[in-house]
Amino acid sequence: MAAILTSLRNTVLAGFVLAIVVLIVMGLVTTGYSLKFDTAFWKFVARWLHVLSGILWIGLLYYFNFVQIPSMPKIPDEQKPAVGKVIAPTALFWFRWAAMSTIIFGIILALLSGYFVNAVLLGITSGGGSTTIIGIGMWLGTIMWFNVWFIIWPNQKKALGIVTVPAEEKTKAARIAMLVSRTNTMLSIPMLYCMVAYQNAY
Repeated sequence: MAAILTSLRNTVLAGFVLAIVVLIVMGLVTTGYSLKFDTAFWKFVARWLHVLSGILWIGLLYYFNFVQIPSMPKIPDEQKPAVGKVIAPTALFWFRWAAMSTIIFGIILALLSGYFVNAVLLGITSGGGSTTIIGIGMWLGTIMWFNVWFIIWPNQKKALGIVTVPAEEKTKAARIAMLVSRTNTMLSIPMLYCMVAYQNAY
C-alpha cells in the first residue's frame, strides 16, 4: 500500500482502477449482468471526466485566490522564490491543462447529449429552459478557459520569470494575471450554479 500512496502517479492510477472496478460491478448489478457501451454509457463517462477535470481546475483556481495570493505578502522575501520557481509553475501546469480537459469533456458531453448547438445559442432555437441555463454555464466556462490560456498564463510566464521582461512589465503582468484570476473566481460562482441547476432543477 505504501508503494501506491507514496507516489502521486500510482495513487491516481489506483484511483482510476478502483473507479473502473466500481463501474463494472455496479454496471453488472444494475443491468442484470450485461454491460452496454451505448450512448448513455459514454455520456456518463464524459460527464464524470468533465466533473473530475472541473474539480481540479476550480480547486486550483480557489487555491490561488484563497491561499497563495493572500499569503504571498506574509512570506519573507528570501522564501518567495520557492513559491515562484517551484510551486506556482507546477500548479499553473495542472491549472491550465485541467481547464483544457474540462472544456473538451464538456463539449463532448454536450454533443453526446444533443444540446450543444441549442446551449451555445442560449436556448433561442428551442424556446429556452434548460438549454438556456446550461448555455450560460458553458459560455461562462468558455470565458474562464480563454482567460486561463490567453491572459493568465502568458502574464504569469512574465511574472514568474519564465519569459524575461523588464521589471516594470513583470509587475504589470503579475497584476493583470491576479485581476483576471479574480475575475475567473467571480465567474466560477454563477458558472457552477448553472451546471448544478441544469442537473437538478430543470
